[in-house]
Amino acid sequence: MRFLGRESGYLFVSHVDALAGQPHVLDEQGYLDAAAQGEELYKRIEFVSLQDMKGSKYFGGEYDKLQQQSTAALMENLQSTIQQTAQEMQQTIVRTVETNQKEQEKKGCEDTVRDHLRGFSRTIPSFLMAYGDGTVTLANFDRIIPDKVFQEVTSITLEQFRFLRYGGPYINQATGQEEHFAGHLFDPVVFDDSVKEFLNLKIKLADYFDESRTEDIFDYIPPQKTNQIFTPKWVVKKMVDLLEQENPGCFDDPGKTFLDPYMKSGLYITEIVKRLYRSEKMRQAFPDDNARLEHIFAKQVYGLAPTEIIYRIAIRCILGFAKNHGITAHHIRQADTVEFAKAGTMERELDKIFRD
Repeated sequence: MRFLGRESGYLFVSHVDALAGQPHVLDEQGYLDAAAQGEELYKRIEFVSLQDMKGSKYFGGEYDKLQQQSTAALMENLQSTIQQTAQEMQQTIVRTVETNQKEQEKKGCEDTVRDHLRGFSRTIPSFLMAYGDGTVTLANFDRIIPDKVFQEVTSITLEQFRFLRYGGPYINQATGQEEHFAGHLFDPVVFDDSVKEFLNLKIKLADYFDESRTEDIFDYIPPQKTNQIFTPKWVVKKMVDLLEQENPGCFDDPGKTFLDPYMKSGLYITEIVKRLYRSEKMRQAFPDDNARLEHIFAKQVYGLAPTEIIYRIAIRCILGFAKNHGITAHHIRQADTVEFAKAGTMERELDKIFRD
């Protein structure tokens, strides 16, 4: 088929200026307009140029130029789509990055608050063990603890704790604007009830002479990020067993002395006190239970704690049972013996501390 015309059954659709207005030639819009008006239309042939007709298998040639044209058009469309998509992706990425930056800034603030809260929550039992009594509530919690100790344990100041508790104004570092933090991150009812429960538990577990108890208060105090890591009770017992194996009869001698130079909980001292107290030979030397305890604390056991909070925890653990036992003298002190060891002055410093 080498011609166009109504006899051929084909119309030529082209945008080429040289063919505009020729018989049996329409542009794309003319063809669509004719179709919209219901005219009888013929098949149509579209080529990029007349040159594309040469060699086309549709006009006696051997090449599928429509396929080639379709492929070329597809590639052109793909390239255009890729470019457009790339631009849109770039814009989307920029928006996403900006949004993420804002979200990260917000998340960073929220994470900081959460970290403070998480860290603070883990320290509450330690503070209660060291400073707590039956009057402690959320409202007065910050008044029972020295600021230096509070910051040492929690890494935040009491002022920052009050900010988390009650809220207040602050400067947004990203904008430089003053904003308001609502606070009230602690439920006072839950906090106060939890405090009472822990303090009641502390009283219940204070008598370490009661061997029927399989737990101690330190099972309820989480390890801290500081050096407040408490040795488990079973480890303490095993270590004291080894001490006795290497020194047979050491707990039978009222003249023997024992020192824990770096206490964390006081559990080593309590285990030694129990062994001395239950020794049959110690009973013979001090038949009266209170007199025996007085002698043990005044003459036989010595302990040093490196920080104020650890000292207060240890002293409450060691003497917590003694509310009705009248222990008047003991040698539990606060001192960081690591510094003595570094300086090579341990013996001299111990003599100073325990001179009485």
